[in-house]
Amino acid sequence: MNYTLHQLQVFLKVSQLESITKAAEELFLSQPAVSIQLRNFQDQFEIPLTEVVGRKLYITDFGKEIAVAAENIIAEVNAINQKTLAFKGKLTGKLKLSVVSTGKYVIPYFLADFLKRNEGVELLLDVTNKSKVIESISKNEVDFAMVSVLPKDLSIETVELMQNKLFLVGNRDHMGKSSENDLSIFKTLSLIIREEGSGTRYVIEKYFTENNLQINKSMELTSNEAVKQAVIAGLGYSVIPLIGLKNELLNGDLKIIPVKGFPLTSTWNLIWLKGKNLSPVAKAFLTFIISEKDSIIKNKFDWFEKY
Repeated sequence: MNYTLHQLQVFLKVSQLESITKAAEELFLSQPAVSIQLRNFQDQFEIPLTEVVGRKLYITDFGKEIAVAAENIIAEVNAINQKTLAFKGKLTGKLKLSVVSTGKYVIPYFLADFLKRNEGVELLLDVTNKSKVIESISKNEVDFAMVSVLPKDLSIETVELMQNKLFLVGNRDHMGKSSENDLSIFKTLSLIIREEGSGTRYVIEKYFTENNLQINKSMELTSNEAVKQAVIAGLGYSVIPLIGLKNELLNGDLKIIPVKGFPLTSTWNLIWLKGKNLSPVAKAFLTFIISEKDSIIKNKFDWFEKY
């Protein structure tokens, strides 16, 4: 046997994704390069690691056992590297975060300086909707999650980050009055809303229910970017988090429509499971957030506070 660490890494990724093409994308390699490494690795075993059925790649039972061994070997090598860096006084390891989709406009600013100060930290960041974020934190798959609506059925600890503001917006052609509208405006507007499981949708539906309003839904989309583009195109109106509107407001592509009782507000929170044994990296990040969040908000989100 004379396989390399690189071959182990390639085979492990192929086994996880069951696709040479997808493995090549994640490893930033060409498809032929992955195929060559996979073939060279296979040549060292008499038993097949993979098989192709109907043009689909499958991992054999033997291959699955080798994949487990490969994962363990790679983990041990990573541990050696981390211990080496730790001995040199550097913080190392993985920081795993799951963030609601609107949080993608927020969380990078709370990460940037921390990652610059700790180059040995590897960030694993998943941006998705609220339901999937809560699922990942409940299964203890991540260190922290960032949400604007706190889960009711989980025992968690939290750190407040910053306020989330939602405004009614239309495109540049909106000719309504500039003074404050009452809630009857929603009887005349078709709203573009987020999908089920979205935190933004939860806040909007809660507000409409509390005020005995009915949502005149024109369409349902799965991302805030898609919602923004639909509003800009004139397909309807929407209640959208301000945090993602900076450029569109400056360019005049979108207009905030004043409504009594708006903006709707919630709070972005960093949450983690109560009693979770945080890794050294996670502890360091939490300490950083608590000490630096006010400064980050002041320096990076001054425009946001003006609305």
